[in-house]
Amino acid sequence: MRKSMLSELEEPHIRSYAEIFEQKQDDEEHQTKTSIEQEHIENQVLKLYKLSHTPTLITEKHIKKLKIFITNLDGTYESLDCSRSWLCYWILHCLQILGHRLNDEEYSRIIGFLAKCQSPEGGFGGGPGQYPHLASTYAAVNALCIIGTHEAYQAIDRKALKRFLISLHGEDGSFSLHADGEVDIRGIYCALAVAKLTNVYTPEMFKGSEDWIAKCQTWEGGIGGCPGMEAHGGYTYCGLAALVLLGKTDFCHLKSLLRWIVNKQMRMEGGFQGRSNKVIDGCYSFWQGGVFALIHAILTKQKKVFNSNYWLFNQEALQEYLLICCQHPDGGLLDKPGRYPDMYHTCYALSGLSIAQNSPQPLIIGPETTNLVEVTHPVYNLVLTCADNALNYFNRQPIPA
Repeated sequence: MRKSMLSELEEPHIRSYAEIFEQKQDDEEHQTKTSIEQEHIENQVLKLYKLSHTPTLITEKHIKKLKIFITNLDGTYESLDCSRSWLCYWILHCLQILGHRLNDEEYSRIIGFLAKCQSPEGGFGGGPGQYPHLASTYAAVNALCIIGTHEAYQAIDRKALKRFLISLHGEDGSFSLHADGEVDIRGIYCALAVAKLTNVYTPEMFKGSEDWIAKCQTWEGGIGGCPGMEAHGGYTYCGLAALVLLGKTDFCHLKSLLRWIVNKQMRMEGGFQGRSNKVIDGCYSFWQGGVFALIHAILTKQKKVFNSNYWLFNQEALQEYLLICCQHPDGGLLDKPGRYPDMYHTCYALSGLSIAQNSPQPLIIGPETTNLVEVTHPVYNLVLTCADNALNYFNRQPIPA
C-alpha cells in the first residue's frame, strides 16, 4: 500500500529520478501497440523528470491564455461549435481555481451568451439555437454558478429546467442525454448535479436510477457507460458521484471499485489512465482522482478509512506529473507530453491538481505560494465556495411546480 494510506506525512515526498526510472513498464518481451506507445510516453516523461528542478505552477501564463480564449479561440476549436457552453465552463472554472475573477461587464456578456443557449423547452444547448442536451445543460449551469451573481442565477429558467429533466427520465431509471437521444451514465450525473444545484430535485425524477447505476458496475470494479460496457474513469466518476447525490452509495460495491481504481494510477508517470491497458491522460487526474475524494467520504461515514488525513492514492506523484509533464510553457495544460494544450485538459488537469492538494490534511509539492490552487468540490467540480453559494441561493427558492 502507498505511504499516504498508512502514515502521517511530515512533508511531501518528491520522487527521485532513480525511483521514477525503476517503475518503467515490463512488456515481458511481448510488444503490443499499447506497450510501444507506453514506452514512447515513458521516455518522454523520463526526459522531463530528469530536466526538472522544483515543480512550479505557471499561474500567470495560464490565466493570460484563458482570458484570451474567453473571446478569441483559434481555428483548432472550430469543431467545438456545439460545445460552446462547455468552453465557458472550462475557462471560467480554470480561472476560478487559479484565483482569478473577470470584471462584471465580462461576466454579464457571458451570461447573455448562455441565456441565448437556453431552450424554451428547458435546458441548454451547446450554442444559441441548438437542441438542449444534458451535458451542455450541466456545463451552462456550472458556468452561471461560477459567475455567481443574481443576474447569473436568474438566467436559469428553473421551471422549464425541471420539465426538461423529467422528460429525459427512462422507465428503467436511466436518462437520455437529449430528446430521443443516447443513454449513458453521464445523463444521470448531469441531471442530478443541475437538479441539486438549482433545487429542482424530487425523488420521483430519479426513480430507479440507483438500480440502473448498479448494473453499470463491471466485473473489474469500475463503472461503465451502460450495463455491459467496459469500466472507464469518466463513467466511474459520474456513477459514484450520482450515487453520492442520491444518498445511495450502498448500491456500489466499494471494495471492487477501490481495487480497480488504485491500479489506474500509473507507477512511473504518476498520473492516471482511464481504462485497463491504456496510456496516461491528464484529464483523468480529476475523473479518477475525484473518485478518491468521494470514496474517502463514504469510508469516513462508514468509519472504515485507513488514514483520515489523506486520499488513497499517491497525491505527490500526481502533482509531479501535472506540474512537470503537463504544463505548456506558453500556458494551458495537456494530456501527456508531446501534445498541445486545450481547454478541456486544462480544466480537468487543474481540477485534478486541486484534488491532489486538498485532502483533509493539505499536501502540496513545490512552493505553496505559487502552486496552491482553490479547493474544488469533488461532486460538482466547482470551487467549493462557489458550489456552497449556489446551493444556499437556490435552496432558498421553492421547488418549481
